[in-house]
Order: sequence, then structure tokens, then C-alpha cells
Amino acid sequence: MTGAAHPLVGDIDVAVIGGGIVGSCLAGFLAEDGVGVALIDDGRIGGSNANAGSLHVQMQSRFMRLYPQNVPGMERQLPLYPKAVAFWQAMQARLGADFDLKMTGGLMVAESRDQLDFLKIKARRERELGLDVDVLDRAELDRIAPYFGPDVVGAEICANEGKLNPLLANAAIRRWIIEKGVVLVEGESAGPVRRERQGFIIETGNGRIKAGRVVLAAASGSKALAAGLGVAIPAEPEPLHMNITEAAAPLIGHLIQHADRMITLKQFGTGQIVIGGGWPAQLAGERRHPTVELASLVANATLAQHIVPRIAPLRIIRTWAGINTSVDGKGVLGPIGLVPGLFAAIPGDAGYTLGPLSARLVADMMLGRQPNEDVSPFSPDRFEAA
Repeated sequence: MTGAAHPLVGDIDVAVIGGGIVGSCLAGFLAEDGVGVALIDDGRIGGSNANAGSLHVQMQSRFMRLYPQNVPGMERQLPLYPKAVAFWQAMQARLGADFDLKMTGGLMVAESRDQLDFLKIKARRERELGLDVDVLDRAELDRIAPYFGPDVVGAEICANEGKLNPLLANAAIRRWIIEKGVVLVEGESAGPVRRERQGFIIETGNGRIKAGRVVLAAASGSKALAAGLGVAIPAEPEPLHMNITEAAAPLIGHLIQHADRMITLKQFGTGQIVIGGGWPAQLAGERRHPTVELASLVANATLAQHIVPRIAPLRIIRTWAGINTSVDGKGVLGPIGLVPGLFAAIPGDAGYTLGPLSARLVADMMLGRQPNEDVSPFSPDRFEAA
């Protein structure tokens, strides 16, 4: 422990640990309401600063296959996704910024009759939960997306899925929170957090910060911070691989996924095509840095050109890895009963999509307002009950 006060932050109303999309938006919302906020971020590539820009709404088949035990949680949170996408649209308008946000719908493709039958069952359940989805055969698919390879037999379409450029969105949100007076503590890890009678002490490499309240918004990194305070949050890191191509003429209008294989495809307004979808990466070194694997690069690109053959001539100009955080299919949002003044702000799967809305819900709770959504299913205290 350093013992000395941090040179930028002595005492502060709220310390938000984690400077990704959730922590940044939460800090901004609180600061707009006159709350003194420090945002602490260690600067590692993680989730938001490595995100591929998908705005997901329908349940992702990949998560359903990998984590079948989490499907009930996914279904419980599913109605938040279209609202989260609408919140992104409102956020872009509110900041007067251009996120290159396009609401062109999403297609989850099938390459066999079994896969198409799976999509029909999934779509039926999603419609029961309020989503605007349908299943298209190949002839119907060709009318709106004539670029798929010959093995694609149909797709599920979700009308309100979309995409944005996270580089533009993250930069605009950063400008906004600075304008609102959020104190940025960057490149410093939040070490042990300890509870005191009047609040919390957060140790950093450059001094300690005293805060009245603390928000854990560090995605999977929140697990260790919570454990130090005697709280269980089973948030696990899942490192994932991504590629981006050189610019091409407009080709892919939708957000593309697959019913049974790990792939996402989307094209930015710049013409570049982002290829993601869940191929594994690794956490390397002492800092557990997300690092690409050659096998994932090859498999990801090979599958992409199989699904959309016309991208085969394009060169990959960059490849990188990021981290998804998995809990139990639902977010972890709100006050932690065991430690008064401690809050969690960890969205569920596809956390970038849910980020701004999740931040708004937690900010409202911290400001003593009734959130617009029922947040009780996402309470951190559910893990203590288990």
C-alpha cells in the first residue's frame, strides 16, 4: 500500500473501476448529475477497446452451444437487447456524434436442414419473448443478400440488429465524459479495495484514492476485486480473435452470424470488413494480455470466405484479440448487499451492445431513481443466495 493520496484524486464521491463502455458511460451519467467521479482504468486491451462493433439482439447460437446452462439467463435478459440497441441510437443523437451506426438487420445463416430447423425453433422462442425475427429460405435470402456461398440454405433475420464503428463511438464517449468533468486515472491498476467506515480506499500504483462509493465495472476483472471484499461474482474472461480487411466496395449490408459455426461479418462505412465470431485467443504473460492464435486467424478467415466467397481476394490488414466476459447468461447490475456503497456494473454476453443501457440502469439506482427496467433478476446478491 502506498499510503499517500493519489496526485489527481484525493477524496471523490464515486470511483468507477473499469474504463470500458460500461464504466465510461456510467461515469458520464453520474457526472451529468453533479456527482464527482473518478474513472480508473489500467489501459489494457480488453473488451470495449477491442470490440468488433456488432449490435446483437437475437440469441447467439455460439453462446447457446458453449453454455447451455446459461440459456435460461440469456432468455431472461433477451428483452433488454433491442432496448439496448435503441439506447445506442439515442446515445449517438444525444452526443451529436457519428458512430457509423447502421440498423440494417442481422442474418444468422444455416448450411443444412438441421441448422435451419434449429433456427426455426430459436426464432419461435424469441418471438415469444418479443423479438422481431423470421426465418428465410434461400430464395428469400437471395432477394436481400445475394452474396452468400452455395452451401447456405437459409437464415434467421432479426430486424433490429445492427453495427457501429467502436473506434468512433469510444472516442465520442471519451470526449463527452471529459467535458462532464470525470477525472481520468489511466494506465493504473486498481489494487486492493478496502471498506472503511466513511467509504472505500482504493490502492493504485500512483497513490490511494478515497471514495464514498465504488463501482466494479471491470468486466471479468471485477471478480478478483469483489473477492477481496468477500463478494462472489463469477465473471470469467473469454479471449476471442478478430480480423479486419482492406476496404472494399459495399457488399455486406447486414450483421452476419452462423447457426452452428463461429463467425460474424460486418462491413463498416469505410468499406473494411470485420471478421469475428468467437474463435479463441489466449491470455499471455503476467498481464494476461489477449493475444492472437495463428490457428484462429486461419480458421476465421477460411470460414468467412466460405460463407461470402466474394471477400476471398481481400487482404487482412490487422488482426487482434479481445475479451468477452461470461457470467450466467445475465448481467450483474446494482448494489451489493454485503458491502454497502459497493455496486456492480457488468453486462451479460455481448456486453458492448448492452453497455450504455446497463450503465444507465446502474446510474439510476445510484442516484436514487427507479430504473426503467426491472433489474431484480440481475442483482449481484443472487450469487450469495446460491
